[in-house]
Amino acid sequence: MITITESARSYLKELLDKQEDALGVRVFINNPGTPRAETCIAYCREGDKQASDEAFDFELFQAWIEARSLPFLEDAVVDYAKDKMGGQLTIKAPNAKMPHVDADSPIEDRINYVLYNEVNPSLASHGGDVSLVEITDENVAILRFGGGCQGCSAVSITLKDGVEKTLIEQIPELTGVRDMTDHTDRSNAYY
Repeated sequence: MITITESARSYLKELLDKQEDALGVRVFINNPGTPRAETCIAYCREGDKQASDEAFDFELFQAWIEARSLPFLEDAVVDYAKDKMGGQLTIKAPNAKMPHVDADSPIEDRINYVLYNEVNPSLASHGGDVSLVEITDENVAILRFGGGCQGCSAVSITLKDGVEKTLIEQIPELTGVRDMTDHTDRSNAYY
């Protein structure tokens, strides 16, 4: 599980004391298990906590950790080191980018796993990539193409015959995919 060093706890407590409405901190990872994973610590105010968050007591403050992020925060360390400029809060989460995907993983994690490990390597040969933006209530994956795929004249074929087919074969509860990319920018388009 995540470790917050004594110096980081003191520093975070100092920051929290300056916030009138902060209940503690919230820790989460954006795009967990992907090359774009980013570990975040934010003030947690009323309304920020999610029902699935797990609460942890770090003596000087409470931390709520997003349930989806928990496996990716294994062995993570938050530290604070003072320096001439004041100091630096660092977060080292060695497992944040490592895929932890199985049949019970959230649909977002399974989609990202397929995109980054199967779809994007193929698109990379044309200088392109695709990423998940969101999942709708109807289990439609909203995607954004980038690089050589943005503005490419063959993107609709890639979307339907490549990306959608691959995702639905591997994630049966997914009902479809939709592209939200602005394809009017053709500056990097492959075709």
